[in-house]
Amino acid sequence: MRFQDFHRQSIEQPDIFWAEQAKLIDWERPFDKVCDYSKPPFANWFVGGRTNLCHNAVDRHLKARADQNALIFVSTEVDREQVYTFAQLHAEVQRMAASLQALGVKQGDRVLVYMPMIPEAAFAMLACTRIGALHSVVFGGFASVSLASRIDDAQPTVIVSADAGSRGGKVVPYKGLLDEAIRLSSHKPAKVLMVNRGLADMPMTPGRDVDYSALREQHLNTTVPCVWVDSTHPSYTLYTSGTTGKPKGVQRDTGGYAVALAASIKHIFLGKPGETYFSTSDIGWVVGHSYIIYGPLIAGMATIMYEGLPIRPDAAVWWSLVEKYKVTSMFSAPTAVRVLKKQDPAALKKHDLSSLRALFLAGEPLDEPTAKWIADALGRPIIDNYWQTETGWPILTICNGIEQAPSKFGSPGKAVYGYDVKLLDESTGEELKGANQKGVVAIEGPLPPGCMQTVWRDDERFVKTYWKSIPGKLVYSTFDWGIRDDDGYFFILGRTDDVINVAGHRLGTREIEESISSHPNVAEVAVVGVADQLKGQVAMAFAVLKDTSKAATPEAALKLEGEIMKVVDEQLGAVARPARVRFVTVLPKTRSGKLLRRAIQAVCEARDPGDLTTIEDPTALQQIKDLVAGR
Repeated sequence: MRFQDFHRQSIEQPDIFWAEQAKLIDWERPFDKVCDYSKPPFANWFVGGRTNLCHNAVDRHLKARADQNALIFVSTEVDREQVYTFAQLHAEVQRMAASLQALGVKQGDRVLVYMPMIPEAAFAMLACTRIGALHSVVFGGFASVSLASRIDDAQPTVIVSADAGSRGGKVVPYKGLLDEAIRLSSHKPAKVLMVNRGLADMPMTPGRDVDYSALREQHLNTTVPCVWVDSTHPSYTLYTSGTTGKPKGVQRDTGGYAVALAASIKHIFLGKPGETYFSTSDIGWVVGHSYIIYGPLIAGMATIMYEGLPIRPDAAVWWSLVEKYKVTSMFSAPTAVRVLKKQDPAALKKHDLSSLRALFLAGEPLDEPTAKWIADALGRPIIDNYWQTETGWPILTICNGIEQAPSKFGSPGKAVYGYDVKLLDESTGEELKGANQKGVVAIEGPLPPGCMQTVWRDDERFVKTYWKSIPGKLVYSTFDWGIRDDDGYFFILGRTDDVINVAGHRLGTREIEESISSHPNVAEVAVVGVADQLKGQVAMAFAVLKDTSKAATPEAALKLEGEIMKVVDEQLGAVARPARVRFVTVLPKTRSGKLLRRAIQAVCEARDPGDLTTIEDPTALQQIKDLVAGR
C-alpha cells in the first residue's frame, strides 16, 4: 500500500483504520466504539473495550516465547549485565505487584517511581499497570523541590526508589533527596519501597520505609492476575520537563496507548517479535516509557535497558551491544550523536552492525551535518522523528514499514498516520497550504490513540494550554514553527517562543544553528534571541569546537567568529547573522540531553535563569556567564 493512501484512510476513515490496528493487541472485552469525540477536544478511544498494558507487554507472550529474551539490563556504571526472559520478567513483575499490594496499593492509586535505570524500575512500572494503578515516573536525581511538587500533584500511595544511581562513575545518592522532598511536600506517601544497590547510605524511616529485597522474599511464588481495565482508564502520568509553576502531568490512557505503540513498532520502527530493540533514553522521559518499556515488549521484542554513558568505557560501547544482542532497531538522540562525533571515528567500525535496520533519532532537532556524519559512519539508514511527551509516539517521520521512502537530511519526515498535521498562521489561524511557508505546526482533533487524554486533574488547563493558543481555532498546538516542502516533508524551525524577531524579521533559532553547524570546525551550537534596544532582539550563538586550537588566542577566536558569520551570511543572509559567536567547551543541557536555551537566554539578558534542577553540568552555564560579563 502507498503511504499516502494509508495516511488518507487514517484521517478520512479513522474508525475503520484504528479498528484494524487494534487487532495488534489483546482485548479481554471488545470495544463498542472506536472513538468518542462528542466533547472536543477530549477523545476517548476504543470505548467499552477492556485490556491491560502489562498483559500485552508480558503475559500474552508466554505461550510462544517464554524462554526468549525480554529485558536486557546493561550497566557500564556498576559493571553488571543481566538478561530476563519473558517468563522471568513475568515472575519479577508479579513479585513487585504483590509487594505493592501488600503496601496498600489498589486500582486507581498512584505510585511514584524515582529510580535509576535498573530492572526494578521496569518491574515497578509494569506491576502498576498490572494491578490498575497509575505510575508516575520522575527522573532519578531530580532535586528535592522539583520532586516535592510532583509528589503533591500525583499524591502517590507509595513511592518506589533506590539508594542511588550512578553517572560517569560517580554515585548520585537518591535517598537524601527523596527524604527532603517528602519533608517539603504537603502530601505524605503511606509507604516508601526502597531498592538497596549498595552504592550509598540508605537511612530508613521506621514505619514508612520498606526494604524491597525483604518484601520480595515474602512473595517469591505469589500469583497476581492482571486487572482488566477500561480502555480509557489512565495508565500513567508523566510530568513535562521545563514546566514553570505547578507541574503539568500528561495523562495517558490504556487501550489507545497500547494500540498506538504496537502499530508504531510495526509501521515506523520496523521491529518484529523475537528481535531486539535498543533505546538509549531513560525511563524518566517519554521515550523511555514508550520505547524502552512498553512498545518493544508489546511487540514481543527484547528491550535493552542501559545505565551509563555512550563513551564509557569507550565510544564503541553502544555498538558492542548492537552486535552482541543483534539489535534490529535503535533509538537515540542527536545530542548523543554529537557526543560521539567528537570521539575517534574508528569506534564506529569496531563491531558488526549488520543486524541494525535503522538508527532512529529524536528529542532535539537533527541538523544536516550531524545526520550526514552518522549516516556515513554507520552505513545504516538514519531516520529522524519528531514528537512530544504529550503525544507519546511520533507525529512526523518516515514510515518505512508501510512504504519505503527516502529521508531528507534536516527533516523529520512527513505527517504520520493518524495525525492531521497543518501549518497555521499564528495570528489569523489561517492554514498555510503552499510550500515553504512558515507556520505553527498544529494537529486537528481528535488526537490519535496514545496521545494525552488531558492534564492530570486539570481539564481546563489541557484545553487552555494546548487547544486555544491559535485564534479562532480549536486545534492542538505543538508550539513549534515549521515549514513543509513540495514533497510534503516538514522541517522544524524551533519553538514558537524561540523564534527571534530581528527588526521585524522572524528567524527560527534552528535555521541559524543549522547554518553555523555546517562550518567544519563546529561540533555543536546553541542560538538564542537576546533583547536588543535597537533591533528588538539579536541572535547570540554559543559553539563547541572540534579543534579548540583554532580559537586559542583572542585574535584566532575573532578570526574564526568572522568565518562562521560569513557562512551564515552566505546561507541565510546578513539579517540572520548572530551578533556574536562565543566559544565554549560545553553547552548547558538537562540530564536527558536537551539544551537549556531559556537559561542561556536569561544569562545573556542578566536575568535569573530559574529552575536548574535538571542541569547536567552547572559549570557550562557559568562559562556563558563569564563570557557575557567579559571575564
